[in-house]
Amino acid sequence: MSNSNMEEKFPRALWVRLIIYIAVGHVFAAFIYLLFAVGAK
Repeated sequence: MSNSNMEEKFPRALWVRLIIYIAVGHVFAAFIYLLFAVGAK
């Protein structure tokens, strides 16, 4: 019964949204890092 409750609390859409947020965050951080790296030269 606890397993079904856990599955209801974490739907597939939430995991997809979480992965997208993490991917966008990493790309944004890499973009800022490149801006500073190029600007420092």
